[in-house]
Amino acid sequence: MNSFKNFVTENLLPLVEMPGQYIGGEWNSVTKNHDNVDVTIAMAFPDTYSIGMSHLGIQILYGLLNERSDVACERVFAPLVDMESLMRKHKVPLFSLETYTPLKEFDLVGFSVQYELSYTNVLNMLSLSEIPLMASERSETDPLIIAGGPSALSPEPLADFIDLFIIGDGEESLVQFVELFKKIKQQGLSRTEKIVALARTLKNVYAPSLFDVFYHNDGTIKEFRPKLPGFSLPVRGATVKDLNTTYYPVRPVVPYVKTIHDRITIEVMRGCTQGCRFCQAGMSKRPTRPRTVENVLKLAEQCYQNTGHNEISLASLSISDYPFLHPLMEQLNKVFCKRHVNISFPSLRVNEQLVLLPSLLNTVRKSGLTLAPEAATQSLRKIINKNITDEDLYRGVEEAFRQGWHVVKLYFMVGLPTETDDDIDAIAKLALAVSDLKKKVNGSYGQVNISIAPFVPKPHTPFQWHPMVTMQRIKEIKARLFDKIRRKCIHIKFHYAERSILEGIFARGDRRLGKVILTAWQDGCKFDAWEEHFHFQKWLDAFQKAGIDWSFYAHRTRKDDEIFPWDHISCGVVKPFLAHERQSAINTEITPDCRTDECPDCGSCARSTNYCSV
Repeated sequence: MNSFKNFVTENLLPLVEMPGQYIGGEWNSVTKNHDNVDVTIAMAFPDTYSIGMSHLGIQILYGLLNERSDVACERVFAPLVDMESLMRKHKVPLFSLETYTPLKEFDLVGFSVQYELSYTNVLNMLSLSEIPLMASERSETDPLIIAGGPSALSPEPLADFIDLFIIGDGEESLVQFVELFKKIKQQGLSRTEKIVALARTLKNVYAPSLFDVFYHNDGTIKEFRPKLPGFSLPVRGATVKDLNTTYYPVRPVVPYVKTIHDRITIEVMRGCTQGCRFCQAGMSKRPTRPRTVENVLKLAEQCYQNTGHNEISLASLSISDYPFLHPLMEQLNKVFCKRHVNISFPSLRVNEQLVLLPSLLNTVRKSGLTLAPEAATQSLRKIINKNITDEDLYRGVEEAFRQGWHVVKLYFMVGLPTETDDDIDAIAKLALAVSDLKKKVNGSYGQVNISIAPFVPKPHTPFQWHPMVTMQRIKEIKARLFDKIRRKCIHIKFHYAERSILEGIFARGDRRLGKVILTAWQDGCKFDAWEEHFHFQKWLDAFQKAGIDWSFYAHRTRKDDEIFPWDHISCGVVKPFLAHERQSAINTEITPDCRTDECPDCGSCARSTNYCSV
């Protein structure tokens, strides 16, 4: 292994950009002798090191598994184009950072699949690892390829390539998976027998190869049918009941090179019950599970002592809904302000509490205040169940400008159901009004950065039946907004329409799309989330070669009783609740937050943490 590492460090790394992302050995990383453990797993993130090392989930699972003496968990990320070219030229297989072990020598390779535009990167990493891309072509010596993350909630487009999907929260379910794998590994089972045993025993594990899919003549799904007895659907996502007692990485790996988020991240609450009808995470991560103030303070202190980062980000789907936010911020400011450690929030929810938050964030550095109105008219907000008002937004922004903030970031979606040109024009009016508020405070217009994303209907949401807006309409909206907003201090970042369309296709796709992904990768597609690497025409060609009409997946209104490609995956929220919410959207009715109102019977609280079927 030393000779392999020496070859890489002497012949490849001097020739690539940012070689520090390939060397490993970072502060708090863990290296174990594979001869002294029972299970080896490569934690694979199908994007660059700088993005993957900013992802909290990777840090959690890496630390959790390495706390076990019988497991060695190592990391691997997608190499950039210059590194890949050298690896292929010198026939160097993709290797882990900790021990430079080729991925094909691990027991398990686990992909954390966070977004649809990383699918070709999964194939590219398998290819670089010299592991057959097709699950059906792997031999007894190949590792099991597993996958988790948000994309596992709609796993069918990757069904040809992944042996086993782990659905839901990984802190407890992945440990159970590894425990069972260790036992069956010792039993000398064949590769197929291992897959069957894991999928049959663990309720939150889905093995696509063990199910057949049948279709109607119109292309919609007729039935999912198990090939073997003893399997039942749906596969139920795992959920952690109490964040205060579950594992948290207080010794996270500290990268040597710059990453997207160079900071401590502490998840103060998991789940959200605001019920935004477009939000998959808000539906799939229910119910809410907050940490105590004492627990957050303890984790913050430990992480700071073990990293030395000068920023702590409090993560949650809706930080404004964290029930102990005021006392938490008082304590954090008391402890960390004197250390010049900044406390930051993700995007804030607009409500009556917003006016109080700028003073709570009055710590070390005032970066941009990020707000997510999503829609700019009350009528459209009722459609998406975003119960906010312009008055609350304006009061909060004005207070932020008074407290010394100079930049406000606003997130909007376009192409939402029932949207009109008036809804688009309202985005411009709102942005101009927000900029005007700073002039009211100190005489100059405020800088406003607007991020516009085309709406992508996601599985397990009330909008899963809706068509996606056309590419032509997205471009018309973009032109209209740029025409309406001409103030120099207001900047618009508009997501690339073609990439959004592709995301929409694969978000609600079935396993027939596997051949499209394979064809696109063979034609050179990878890093599709990166504008400089994205080639939409190659994707259009791939659909044509595969004989698949992509508009069937993107622009078709789904039937009320249609079986979806993800119906066999349960994240807790039940389909009748989603259908009811869809009708509520049509009726422009707001569904209240169940934390403060009556229970809507969404089904999430009935989930069990008993993941084994035996």
